[in-house]
Amino acid sequence: MIRLALRVRREDAEVALAELLALAPSGVEEVDLGDRVEYAIYGPPGELPELPDLQAAAGDALVAVVTTEVEDDWQDRWKQFHQPVELPGLRVRPPWEDPAPADSGTLEIVIDPGQAFGTGGHHTTRLCLELMLDLDPSGEFMDLGCGSGVLAIAAAKLGWSPVAGVDFDPLAVDATIENARVNGVSVAASRVDVKVQAAPSAPTVAANLLRPLLLALHFEPDAVPQTLIASGLLTTEADEIARHFADTYGLVEKRRLTGGEWSALLLTG
Repeated sequence: MIRLALRVRREDAEVALAELLALAPSGVEEVDLGDRVEYAIYGPPGELPELPDLQAAAGDALVAVVTTEVEDDWQDRWKQFHQPVELPGLRVRPPWEDPAPADSGTLEIVIDPGQAFGTGGHHTTRLCLELMLDLDPSGEFMDLGCGSGVLAIAAAKLGWSPVAGVDFDPLAVDATIENARVNGVSVAASRVDVKVQAAPSAPTVAANLLRPLLLALHFEPDAVPQTLIASGLLTTEADEIARHFADTYGLVEKRRLTGGEWSALLLTG
């Protein structure tokens, strides 16, 4: 079994992922390397996408290509890598993990890591979930950059309604719809490019995006959210993003959480 990994610049990661998933629709493994992101594909040599195609898909974002052989038990070890995310009253787990006890009162979200759009384990997603747990879950909720739909599904389970999500990648939109169905909640999802289109809004918005996309977000004057959770940020970028939303939309930082090298901001109008 071969593990073929492409490392790309972090600021170009989302665009590179969208292109790579067109060649590997079954999903890729994502590893955070700080200023770089590694996307890996597993398979027998003859079944992997051609290297030139992968390099072309990554484009100018490409930093390095790494090919390694893996042991035959890689699937079991891959599963061990994806552990449940435990938060007070909320748990995100892969489907092979046992559910929480029925009398625990814990809300559970089940996400298959094979979807490759995030399972809640990354610091930025976890920080968003922590901030959501401290909010009053009422009214509409919008998830900008929904990926696998973790935040949108959590919002629906916590009590926001209606809940919607958007993403640039149509495969992420499909994953969000399917994961919402599996989790028994209603989430509307659609494709939107927030770099060129006004961001769909709601009273509460979560934007777990990278710094360039957060800076590119544009809300119409009559559609600025009352509460915005902004994440996908290195701790060194948080002050800049807080200033940007304060100066542009009058959204003031109320709380900041950090995990590893990452931060999430709670901003309110």
